[in-house]
Order: sequence, then structure tokens, then C-alpha cells
Amino acid sequence: MKIKQSVEKIPGGMMLVPLLLGAILHTLFPNMPTFFGSFTEGLFKGALPFIALNIFCLGTQMDFRVTPRIVKKGGALIISKVGIAAIVGVIAGQFIGDGMIMGGLSVLAIIVAMNDTNGGLYMSLMNQFGKKEEVGATTIMALETGPFITMVTLGIAGISVFPWPYLVGAILPLLLGMIVGNLDPDIRSLFSKGNAMLIPFIGFALGSGIDLSKVYQAGITGIVLGIFVVVVTGAACLLADKLTGGSGIAGIAAASTAGNAAAVPAVIAAANPKYEAVAPSATVVIASCVIVTAILVPILTAWWAKRVNRPGSGQSDEEQVQAVSM
Repeated sequence: MKIKQSVEKIPGGMMLVPLLLGAILHTLFPNMPTFFGSFTEGLFKGALPFIALNIFCLGTQMDFRVTPRIVKKGGALIISKVGIAAIVGVIAGQFIGDGMIMGGLSVLAIIVAMNDTNGGLYMSLMNQFGKKEEVGATTIMALETGPFITMVTLGIAGISVFPWPYLVGAILPLLLGMIVGNLDPDIRSLFSKGNAMLIPFIGFALGSGIDLSKVYQAGITGIVLGIFVVVVTGAACLLADKLTGGSGIAGIAAASTAGNAAAVPAVIAAANPKYEAVAPSATVVIASCVIVTAILVPILTAWWAKRVNRPGSGQSDEEQVQAVSM
């Protein structure tokens, strides 16, 4: 059976198919992980360790000389995405205010959905279509995770100190991998296949945290917001990627909403009571947005990668060789 070959025919299939499988199982059998427990439960809830291992394996394959490019690429993507979210938030605030429209769309929902990139999805797509430094940019983009950036964007008072331990923790696996990989070529060889091997496990674990019924509950609002996030943040990140010497692939791959973004509205509401009324609906809308972007982004990324890598596209032979297809 050509299972791998068939899955890879789907754009971003090695990530998307396991993700959808995990989401289906979570929707139909939400108690399955705890029912079996042990190692089976670990497969459902191991997204963070799998991602950490993936980053470590990536680090072993990288030379220290590419570090400036990681910072440059990750910085460009995060600044463009957070920047466009702030601009849209200010504009939306003029029309929506502190309330809701379309049965649940609020400024809070818009900003959270645009701010937080699905790092696992981005990393997996870059493993398949991008360059090593573009995958490494995941560690810089991890700054988006959680409520911090959203609080800053919304201008909530009292948030002035960045949690530096989290920042260090996000980049340590990559640095450790780079150190041992540069010290010992045998270690680099040992972990060379780790990235591709872990992609399906990351997808499944991320999908296991998604309830497909949320799409129905959020209705058209979540779907519209998901499309909006992909188009607007995708355009902004694509432009930033191109301006920093990229092909645009990383920019489109960053145009998603992270699964953990659905937890941000409740934290924001706890910090500022003015958002208490809209936080519940924002959570549902963002959960729907997560699914919509998880479906659209791999398809668009694969399409763009094929477009820029085709003969006569203007991309050099060296750049085409660097495009990783795992």
C-alpha cells in the first residue's frame, strides 16, 4: 500500500491528514486519551514535546553561520503579522467598539486570531517546502504564543516585562541541537531524518486538541474570520518574506491561527473586565478560525511553493535545491 505516497499528494498532507484524524477522534471520542492512558494518551497530548524534538533535530542540521538569517526571517514575520493585527484592530474598533457583530465577531476575536501563528503547522510546512533557517524562525515566532502580544496590542496597562524564561526556553532546543550537531558530524547524521519523522505526530497531537463541532457553533462568523486571517496576514507576511530575500513561502505558511489562541480571550478578560462579555463568543469563533486556517494554509503554501519553484519562475537553481521536500 502506497500510504505515504497517497498522503503526500494532498498539499501539506503529512501534517494535515494526521491533524484532521486527531480532530475527528477528539470530536467523536473526547475521552479516548484518558480512557487508554499511558503511552496512547501521550500520542494525543504530546504536541509540545514533539515540537521540541523537531526543533532539536533541526538544530543538529544547522550551521551557526545561519543564525542571523533565523533572526532576520522570524523577526520580519512576527513584526508584519502583529503589525497588521494592530492596524486591523484599530480600524475594527471604530465600527465594532467593545461589542460584537455577526453573532460573535469582536475586536478581541479578530486580534487574537491574527496575532498567534500555529507554530507546529508553520514548522511542518517549512520542513516540507522551505529552508532550514525558515524552519528555525519558529523559535522567534514563538513570541506570539499566549496573551502577552495580544495584551500589548490591545494596550492593557501593567504589561511591561517580557517573560524572559519563556523566550530562553523556546530557543534552547534549537541551540542545543546546533551545538552538538556542529561539534559531531555523526550526531548530525543521526538526527537528519528526525524532522520528517515527527511531522505526522505533531499534526495528530495538534488535531487532538480541536473540536470540529466548534465550526458549526461559530457558523459563518468563524469561517469568514479564518479566510480573512489567511488573506490579510498572508499578504502582509508574504510581502515581509519577499523584502527579506525569501520566496514568500514562509510568509504564507505563517498565515494561520494557533490552537492555543482559543484560550487567550479568557485570560484577557481576567486581566481587563471590559472583555468579559465578548470572551466566550471570541473563544468559539477563534476555535473555528483555527480549523479553517489549518486547512487553507497548507493548500496555499503548497500551491505557492510549486509556483515559485517551477522552471522559469526566476528562482535560482541553488534556491530550488535548498527548498526541502520531506
